[in-house]
Amino acid sequence: MNKRPVANTGMSVSPLGLGTVKFGRNQGVKYPQGFALPSDREVRELLALAFDLGINLLDTAPAYGLSEERIGKLLPTSRHEWVIETKVGERFVDGESSFDFSAAGTRQSVENSLRLLKTDYLDMVLIHSDGDDVRILREEAVLDTLLQMQQDGWVRAVGISSKTVEGALLAYELGCDVVMAAYNPMYTDELPVLEAAAAQRKAVLVKKAFASGHLDKLGGGKNPVEHALSFILEQAGATSVVLGTINPKHLRENVAVALEVLGNGG
Repeated sequence: MNKRPVANTGMSVSPLGLGTVKFGRNQGVKYPQGFALPSDREVRELLALAFDLGINLLDTAPAYGLSEERIGKLLPTSRHEWVIETKVGERFVDGESSFDFSAAGTRQSVENSLRLLKTDYLDMVLIHSDGDDVRILREEAVLDTLLQMQQDGWVRAVGISSKTVEGALLAYELGCDVVMAAYNPMYTDELPVLEAAAAQRKAVLVKKAFASGHLDKLGGGKNPVEHALSFILEQAGATSVVLGTINPKHLRENVAVALEVLGNGG
């Protein structure tokens, strides 16, 4: 898959990214069916398969339970061949989420992610919003702290996993490179974010492309996956679609559909 630029950061990512929430957390998630966490061997093999299929973007977060730790331990091939995007602001411990957008909390979170992922830099760090995007960006210390850490070389790109159009657009205005926004055939409220990204040469990582596993709601007849990916990737502002799966068959199928949609390589 041909890589796509992430704003003006010098990084490029595959048009499909691998979401890793299922690597480390199966409590309090919104998927239609329950699942067991994969074994170390299964995680290692899935990461290797993703790489072989041309995927270089990994989406993780402290709120994804053991995900960061498992990526750090099990990542195949060189760290430098991957673009790792993680988050700050939300933690998930003992079945409960908690939020901390302070300067000290942000630095501690980044340092913890560096340790768990066994790396000396993070490619992208997004603010894991609790829904009050504008207040977080304007009143909390998290964004200024991340921008300073970007200047200091710890972080290559800064952004927000937003919940509102207003928050996403404000993030671009305040100097963010990338936004993670929800978009799919049954949910188009955040289309203005993709349009702004295309106009401003910013990046969008698309979440909830398959409506958190509810493929039956997406339409598209016999192939809702093709319908969803065609719908999303026709938007110029969609840099990469982050798909969360621990099923190798689904991963292969999703990449095959994406290649078809994009025309043999994107």
